Amino acid sequence: MIEASDTLGRQGEAAALRRIIRRLPAAADAELGPGDDSAIVAAPDGRFVVSTDLLVHGPDFRLAWSMPYDLGWKAAASNLADIAAMGARPTALVVALAAPLETPVTDLEAIADGLRDGCDALAPGTGVVGGDLSASDTLTIAVTVFGDLEGRRPVLRSGARPGDVVALRGDLGLAGAGIRLLFRDAVDAEERPDRGRFTDLESTHPELVRAQLRPSPPIAAGVTAGLAGATAMLDVSDGLLIDAARIAAASGAGIDFESAALAPFASRIVALAPDLADEAPDLVLSGGEDHPLLAAFSAEDVPEGFVVLGRVVEGDTVTIDGRDPSLARGGWDPFGDWNGAVG
Repeated sequence: MIEASDTLGRQGEAAALRRIIRRLPAAADAELGPGDDSAIVAAPDGRFVVSTDLLVHGPDFRLAWSMPYDLGWKAAASNLADIAAMGARPTALVVALAAPLETPVTDLEAIADGLRDGCDALAPGTGVVGGDLSASDTLTIAVTVFGDLEGRRPVLRSGARPGDVVALRGDLGLAGAGIRLLFRDAVDAEERPDRGRFTDLESTHPELVRAQLRPSPPIAAGVTAGLAGATAMLDVSDGLLIDAARIAAASGAGIDFESAALAPFASRIVALAPDLADEAPDLVLSGGEDHPLLAAFSAEDVPEGFVVLGRVVEGDTVTIDGRDPSLARGGWDPFGDWNGAVG
């Protein structure tokens, strides 16, 4: 039972921050971390890569099934993947939290724990060097992440050329299957005041639920791809089709996937959740949120661990076996796909 004195409104900013900061990971490249007006992070390369992302209660997560620890982990994973997609090594994060006054401070501590464990597991040495805490009616987590190119050129979306192969490192469709199950079977928060973890679903489909709530993108593979000469790369956050189309548009080329190369990803979903058999192919194409790395390479440069899915071709569209996959959903768009619920 959370006492009223343990809420954000009763504890206040300074006390809550003291409890949160001591749980956050330190950054190996930080000369000065939290506690001053700004942090100081070394940039040996002379350049740094920077990206930012928001997690907002409603369009980005549901407290009906996401626990605070999950949110911290997911915030770390999704942002670290953006740095990896540039071929860079993540170095530091800045995190801003806005939460309702009745939020237990222990929830914020759990978010901090998730951030720490996510950084330690996915990008050891990366830490939180500062941020902000504020009040809001809507729980919001804003993360800015920095990375070091270590003297290498950045891997952009715009370098793919006809004749390159397109390869993937990481999971595809599992997180999409997990959210499909959660929306199908989970209860609303108002029906479960304890914001229960939907334990039945976790016990029957643990890998799919975990892929959605605590994704594990291959962060170190970003540097591997850069060293191998990747010509273009991004992390698949919104769905394979929509993200591949971003590489195609930026590069002025087409991408043609092979259905035989995509089939094993669908088969894995079916093996984990046979009742999703009809939806599995669509989940592979449009599921999103696994944050694997999709990259283009010359055929002889594909590094170990990357699975070739197709080729860069002349044109400007994304196809499968040369045909337009028009029957599949295009991917996630919060402005068009969010139904306004918060759950």
